[in-house]
Amino acid sequence: MANPSTPSPTHLALRADHLKVYYGSTLAVRDVNLEVPTNEIVAFIGPSGCGKSTVLRCFNRMNDLIPGCRVEGHITFHGQDIYGTQVDPVSLRRRIGMVFQKANPFSQSIYENIAWAARINGYQGDLDELVETSLRRAAVWEEVKDKLRESGLSLSGGQQQRLCIARAIAIQPDIILMDEPCSALDPISTIKIEETMQQIKADYTIIIVTHNMQQASRVSDRTAFFNAEATDRGGKVGFLVEYDRTEVIFNSPREQYTRDYVSGRFG
Repeated sequence: MANPSTPSPTHLALRADHLKVYYGSTLAVRDVNLEVPTNEIVAFIGPSGCGKSTVLRCFNRMNDLIPGCRVEGHITFHGQDIYGTQVDPVSLRRRIGMVFQKANPFSQSIYENIAWAARINGYQGDLDELVETSLRRAAVWEEVKDKLRESGLSLSGGQQQRLCIARAIAIQPDIILMDEPCSALDPISTIKIEETMQQIKADYTIIIVTHNMQQASRVSDRTAFFNAEATDRGGKVGFLVEYDRTEVIFNSPREQYTRDYVSGRFG
């Protein structure tokens, strides 16, 4: 693995050391080591089945919800092992939010999509102010401010996804994970999501899984390229090939696998 410019430990949001993920007895991802600095956007790229989303879900323990899934190695969040026995996964997910590939707004009103999420997480401030601030930060306020009592499901796909980003922001996390957030969106909506990410990274660390290499090159500060190799059992195991500043990955990668992928020779 390439060794990127290393951030100071005090400026690390997440660190994975020798991370392995199993489904039952099957090794799905092997020996991932990477550091995610605070207030940066990190993109995970690579072909289907290489473990990008599996690794992403490790960061807020969403894989705990998958029967038979087991994680080995260490992931530290601001220096604390998130798989330690003292860590409550529900509390962890308040600090490490997630936006999924398919927008999943609640059927309640646009207002309640934000207010409910904040309320159940103990928010005691002005809900009206929080709703407006969260929607503004997700770049969707001007489009929805006159229909806050309408269902979140009444919005377009791109608006729904930005509503989900606003909902994640409302909980006031440290990190926002995004798993292919633009894969089902049109180009204009995709641009708005990318602009939103750039606007909010001053306050949040963002990790995005994307199949779109152009998107990764546009929005991210660092890029991790994953690949997969065949196993003796006929399956595949994912692994991290190279992780570095985005301009290095796309312009002067160290690994041949990376050069072949970013040049379109496979994928």
